[in-house]
Amino acid sequence: MDRRFVSHPLFGFKLLPNSSSLLIGTTNQVYCCNRPSGSSLQQASDQFVEMSRIRIEGLLAAFPKLIGSGKQHTYVETENVRYVYQPMEDVYLLLVTNKQSNILEDLDTLRLLSKVVPEYSASLDEEGICKHAFELIFAFDEVISIGNKENVTVDQVRQYCEMESHEERLHKLVLQSKINETKDVMKRKANEIDKSKIERGILDKGGYSALQSMSSMSSVGRMDSAFSNDMGTLSGDTFGSGSGFGPTSKVDSFSSKSKGRPSAAVTAPTKGMGMKLGKSQRANQFLESLKAEGEDIVDDVRPTKAVAAPSPTDPVTLTVEEKLNVALKRDGGFTNFDVQGTLSLQILNQDDGFIQVQIESAVNPEIKFKTHPNINKELFSSENILGSKDPNRPFPSDQSSDGLGLLKWRMQSKDESAVPLTINCWPSVSGNETYVSIEYEASSMFELQNVVISVPLPALRDAPNVRQIDGEWRFDSRNSILEWSILLIDNSNRRQVAKYIKSCSGSMEFVVPPSDTSVFFPISVRFSATSTFSDMKVASIVPLKGGSPPKFSQRTQLVTESYQVV
Repeated sequence: MDRRFVSHPLFGFKLLPNSSSLLIGTTNQVYCCNRPSGSSLQQASDQFVEMSRIRIEGLLAAFPKLIGSGKQHTYVETENVRYVYQPMEDVYLLLVTNKQSNILEDLDTLRLLSKVVPEYSASLDEEGICKHAFELIFAFDEVISIGNKENVTVDQVRQYCEMESHEERLHKLVLQSKINETKDVMKRKANEIDKSKIERGILDKGGYSALQSMSSMSSVGRMDSAFSNDMGTLSGDTFGSGSGFGPTSKVDSFSSKSKGRPSAAVTAPTKGMGMKLGKSQRANQFLESLKAEGEDIVDDVRPTKAVAAPSPTDPVTLTVEEKLNVALKRDGGFTNFDVQGTLSLQILNQDDGFIQVQIESAVNPEIKFKTHPNINKELFSSENILGSKDPNRPFPSDQSSDGLGLLKWRMQSKDESAVPLTINCWPSVSGNETYVSIEYEASSMFELQNVVISVPLPALRDAPNVRQIDGEWRFDSRNSILEWSILLIDNSNRRQVAKYIKSCSGSMEFVVPPSDTSVFFPISVRFSATSTFSDMKVASIVPLKGGSPPKFSQRTQLVTESYQVV
């Protein structure tokens, strides 16, 4: 029988040899390198006992010669070591120990490792093992530590491997801080460049007198659309951390278009009506000349401050948030569908911290839950109650706006019907023009709010010719992006597509100069909803010290973190 084999010896190294590749590691390291036919063996090792490379190669080369076909034994002994192994489809799971080792403990270790391997590698062949090599090494590290077997189960190994790293959190916070600083510097530089361009244009067009007449205006410039990238911030405290609602992003104004009716191109947001300062006739003429050259002029526009999430007013506030990551294929189907959810708790008064939270959720085997380390896991598994391991220890109060994370869950699906919104884009070149037809179709699972579909365009000076649209549109000339906005998709605008299925669809058609069809991808989508995939709800609050339970409120939101058509 021609099998590959994997070994994890108790005295400090792991091997995955075969005819074409070698995987060697320790409880801390793993390395993979090619070994062409006839070449010398390449290896890397980080061990907790002294062992030479020649010794490792000798043990590795001797094993295939020691096992023969037809033998039913699960171990082979040589003069110095004992090979304990177990066939697993196309591979061997192998432990190499000294002869003084307890063979019963070795067999127990081997059985546990044989249960761990299928948890991380669905296919037990060379390709599957190499693909999940790092996950297997980390899992083996939880089973064997400093040459001794740990008293753990498969579920505990999986839980330990999924634990978050404090160093990783700190690294992400530092990285995000650097990104924010870089964005601020770029924004300031862009504003300085725009201001210098406008001043140069004023001097070239109207001279110094035109510049003086323009000084009475509060602001003249280009309106640039800003996109905010959501990245969950983690708050560290003595109990834990969680994510809640951050500041609400601004909603850009759009030029309304009648359904199915040709619309005029608009390259700047609609100006608000209000008190305006008087401008001289020469200043107006200068503005008109700039508009004729394709410049976007906005008078007296002041940025709207982001509206923060309302501060909690009830003694107890629980926040359910799910973040959706989807990658749709332009030809149909999808490559990624991932939902990550959190349940966060905010308490105003410390006296209200002696509570337990009774929750309810949809029965879905694809959803995997993980509680905070200080939460009683047995109580949650049996009764769906979130409570502290120590009943005398209350939940902390005075939390940040994100709250205290009690529960996390994750959902990954291969069912295309789970996708709440699909996008079809059909660009076609005809003569000296490119016709682009885009259609969306929303399922009946959610009521989607503030839907914005951003389509990248080739570099254009003028706005595209939008011939038909269901909703509103806006052209961002600097980033060359066409934004299609639908404020609400709910049951009021759905149509019956089958006997038991309702769906909502809309379309947009526009024309641009001849361009490569790949220019219009990737298409980005963002929206929000007030319901979630897990259907997580807080049923009640249970007080631990008797009396009436404190009043509580619940917030629920589904948002897109990354939703693209690639």
